[in-house]
Amino acid sequence: MANSFVASLFGRSPVRPLQKHFREAAACARELVPFMEAVLRSDWDAATASRDQIVAKEQSADDMKKSVRLNLPDNLWMPVARADLLDLLMVQDRVANTAKDVSGIVIGRHMAFPTEIGEPLMKLVRRCIDAVDQAERSVSELDELFETGFRGAAVEVVEEMIGQLDAIEDDTDQLQAEVRAALFVREKDLPPVDVVFMYQAIEWIGEVGDYAQRVGSRLQRLLAR
Repeated sequence: MANSFVASLFGRSPVRPLQKHFREAAACARELVPFMEAVLRSDWDAATASRDQIVAKEQSADDMKKSVRLNLPDNLWMPVARADLLDLLMVQDRVANTAKDVSGIVIGRHMAFPTEIGEPLMKLVRRCIDAVDQAERSVSELDELFETGFRGAAVEVVEEMIGQLDAIEDDTDQLQAEVRAALFVREKDLPPVDVVFMYQAIEWIGEVGDYAQRVGSRLQRLLAR
């Protein structure tokens, strides 16, 4: 078909750099697990090391984003709109950016979360990373989708992945509510300013899962073209 011809004519699929970008963004987000584990045991040396990894991976993803934006072909050579791929790129980038924001606010204030918050908070972090992992699996199918003109069996595979991603993100919403409820019970015993920033950190952790789900939504939009 014509799309396959164009892909072979111009070598590698132009969507593969988007896949590479999200691999780096996802790796950045995954570093939140050891980072938050270190924070909860007040190991600030380990937390700082994880924060450095997050910052480095976010910067790497940002550099890739700029390269993709400059080099993505025009619509003439693609089965989907260039603007839609750029929209996907921007949402992917928010996964890394938000992970960096979380690590920055937490380490900047040396947050001392109440002991009771630790277990539900880590459940939330890990489930948000499950969403990132699922989004990455979905994006890994993008080159095959491109080569088939967003038709055929690959579409069904990705649609199923996106459905699973939506279910994971629903879990993160519930876990986020549980963490907030646990903090609410203890907030009267904590400095009010600390509580405000803890709620902000919890919100941003949840947004990592939200942005992963939005990656799936952008892929679904491509499938509908």
